[in-house]
Amino acid sequence: MPSCLSHALVPQSAPSTEGEAAPAQSKAEQSPRQLFTFFSLTAAVLSFAGNIIGSGIFISPKGVLEHAGSVGLALIIWVLGGGVAALGSLCYAELGVTIPKSGGDYSYVTEIFGGLAGFLLLWSAVLIMYPTSLAVIALTFSNYVLQPVFPNCIPPYNASRILSMVCLLLLTWVNSSSVRWATRIQDIFTAGKLLALTLIIVVGFIQIFKGNYKELTPSNAFRFWMTPSVGHLALAFLQGSFAFSGWNFLNYVTEELVDPRRNLPRAIFISIPLVTFVYTFTNIAYFTAMSPHELLSSNAVAVTFGEKLLGYFSWVMPVSVALSTFGGINGYLFTSSRLCFSGAREGHLPSLLAMIHVKNCTPIPALLICCLATLIIMLVGDTYTLINYVSFINYLCYGVTIIGLIVLRWRKPKIFRPIKVNLLIPITYLAFWAFLLVFSLYSEPIVCGVGLIIILTGVPVFFLGVYWRNKPKCVNRLIESLTCWGQKLCFVVYPQCGSAEEEHSHSSSSHSWRLVSDTAVRKSHQRGL
Repeated sequence: MPSCLSHALVPQSAPSTEGEAAPAQSKAEQSPRQLFTFFSLTAAVLSFAGNIIGSGIFISPKGVLEHAGSVGLALIIWVLGGGVAALGSLCYAELGVTIPKSGGDYSYVTEIFGGLAGFLLLWSAVLIMYPTSLAVIALTFSNYVLQPVFPNCIPPYNASRILSMVCLLLLTWVNSSSVRWATRIQDIFTAGKLLALTLIIVVGFIQIFKGNYKELTPSNAFRFWMTPSVGHLALAFLQGSFAFSGWNFLNYVTEELVDPRRNLPRAIFISIPLVTFVYTFTNIAYFTAMSPHELLSSNAVAVTFGEKLLGYFSWVMPVSVALSTFGGINGYLFTSSRLCFSGAREGHLPSLLAMIHVKNCTPIPALLICCLATLIIMLVGDTYTLINYVSFINYLCYGVTIIGLIVLRWRKPKIFRPIKVNLLIPITYLAFWAFLLVFSLYSEPIVCGVGLIIILTGVPVFFLGVYWRNKPKCVNRLIESLTCWGQKLCFVVYPQCGSAEEEHSHSSSSHSWRLVSDTAVRKSHQRGL
């Protein structure tokens, strides 16, 4: 689960996401390279592993075990999940150096398949992937905070939702107020994740050395309490993949990586095994303290683990996981709002979402949209259903991107490819991808079907909002009025709202949802707006 802040989702002309944002005039005049942070191999490995390892490892073990039917098969699924992530990362490495644009999937799909495909990927990310992931992490935060208060039962539904919403609203306010506050919170609260995982793995090894590994012996580990179907296996992989999401992080910052031809694959070969080791041994540690039945009965696995083995210090575990998930919510809010911001700057979303606060230089409209979408999703599903929902859509987008690699090989066979993987790698990944999507759709037709329908609703939106440029004057006036109203409400700029006629003439040479040019922004700031 991604937890560290990514520079990738902020376009080159956007305000900096590091430290205190400078005035818009100076940012606009800087060259793109001045806005980049260059990653060495060591920094890339740490960022890559840190971005993958997140709150997902405190959520997914229960879902994986529930669908796997045995301890041994659950551990195998965790190892195979790392292998699948490695295959996908290698495919993305080729795309990353062949199409050296920051932006990851969105940039590659738009480049290979055109604007509609890129828009649908952006649409699914804004409406499904980011809000659902935020909802899952927020609900996990509330469960770990409330579990010590309700030690013998599941925390009340209303209490869990209210605490999740308060946390989300608080962090939305923080991200709206200051970029520096958001990045500082991320740095500080990442320590909670590292403390919890280190403690779990160390205590697990101590348990093994003491001989407490009854559930891990082959005779017990492969004792099935149910016979998993192919559909169950697909759902187990979906649950595990939620913890591995973030393996494509480096492709969002390809332009910022020192010598990507050498360091991108090296970072993958070091980071993915490291993450797989951490996840597998975290699960092994759980089973040194709990039986499968106890793990499945727990609403907060790490809390139960701490209560069994840490004695008076058991409070460390819920506090550490709460800190980790709090930082995870902050990181997802940060990056999801920048994706909205980036899409709006490209003309694929309404220009209001590309506006920033006059003084704080924070994308308040984009943050409010992300927050609102998350609040709605938080009310319509439980944690593990939401994980199936978002993991299905994630895998769908990953597969489309990797299909693009094969299409690009066919269309442009002579293009320079600093990294060129064997075709068996994308084919193997896509075979697994097809298996996962087909049987997930078969096992959870409503959950997965709703996700597909939401993605397809982006088709008419694309043609009406992006492709159709010569709109009637009444439509342009409505867009202008809504945008001006949003500006006044959020105190944000793109600072000028011209007439409908000006917007109409502008739309003939640019995307129709963008209301003013970057030049107008700079001039307005020079006038003191």
